[in-house]
Amino acid sequence: MDLELNEAQRAARDTARRFARERLSTVGVEVDRNHSFPAEAVAELGRLGMMGIFIPEQYGGAGLDHISYSLVIEELGVECSSTAVILSAHSSLASWPILGLGNEDQRKRYLPKMAADTVGAYALSEAGSGSDAFALQTKAELKGADFVLNGRKLWITNSKEAGLFILFATVDPSKGYKGITAFLIEKNFPGFTVGKKEDKLGIRASSTCELILEDCRVPKENVLGELGKGYKIAIETLNEGRIGIGAQMLGVARGAWECAAKYAQERTQFGKPIAEFQGIQFQIAQMATEIEAARLMVYNAARMKDASVNFVKEAAMAKLFTSQVAERVTSLAIEVYGGYGFTKDYPVEKYWRDSKIGKIYEGTSNMQLATIAKLLMGK
Repeated sequence: MDLELNEAQRAARDTARRFARERLSTVGVEVDRNHSFPAEAVAELGRLGMMGIFIPEQYGGAGLDHISYSLVIEELGVECSSTAVILSAHSSLASWPILGLGNEDQRKRYLPKMAADTVGAYALSEAGSGSDAFALQTKAELKGADFVLNGRKLWITNSKEAGLFILFATVDPSKGYKGITAFLIEKNFPGFTVGKKEDKLGIRASSTCELILEDCRVPKENVLGELGKGYKIAIETLNEGRIGIGAQMLGVARGAWECAAKYAQERTQFGKPIAEFQGIQFQIAQMATEIEAARLMVYNAARMKDASVNFVKEAAMAKLFTSQVAERVTSLAIEVYGGYGFTKDYPVEKYWRDSKIGKIYEGTSNMQLATIAKLLMGK
């Protein structure tokens, strides 16, 4: 595996790192405390080309690869995990399905907007369908030139600010998962409403809301892919999305580690910096080792995606492991800070809060283990 970054990848990483340090280091704390969307930062990401990072240039995007995408998400996650997941959900869960699974008319209609300033969202989960994603109850009925959708969606990332949603509904409940279809829904479609915004533990600047569909009319041309093949779109999209979540968790872990390593050299006890105590050194070394392993797993999954080879197992492993590493590293970082780490005056408590979601969204850790086991056992 070639680990050397090319010029375009380095440029994407350096641009994201500079943007994150200059714009998000302060903004990330403010939007977390206020539960507010980082609108100016997201607009600037659009101007920098990052909202369309792997969208081809012919549709207004930057035309870069998934290694570049992972590098950008990681750098954003170091300073603001909310901004990282806003971009990750927009890119992996909303832009990619249109690019990879939509038709040319849909690509031309939506991708230039998404590469510029239209935030995207992915709406699969419902009250009774979380890990059992295909137990959804939202229904779609063809009436004339439109499908009419009725139902509710929960836990939808970017939902308050998104202008376009990839939403899943069943056109024939008797067929089970084979009746599920994907729809492209614009926020202003009649009968579509964004409901309650959740008050969350972490990633608080990223909106998570309920969606309400009451006789929502969706033109037939806004079916994504084929009727009854929405389950395949959902699965392929989540497989893709796990690379972005892995990169986000990598950034969270790295940000916490950088803070802890710096603090350990500044904090003195018993007349010397705590970094000189072997116990602290071992914690710092363990964190760095796990972060490096996580980084290689994320980059490898992205490399395989770019090479158009099967990356499902590697993406699941990367998502599983990076979420575990992020939770461990952020917890240890708090311990390095001692009592200060438990206060909001220092950054590590935020990293810990932001890490927990990594084991839950886009497939829980148990679902990743089930996917990995199935592929390993050939079943």
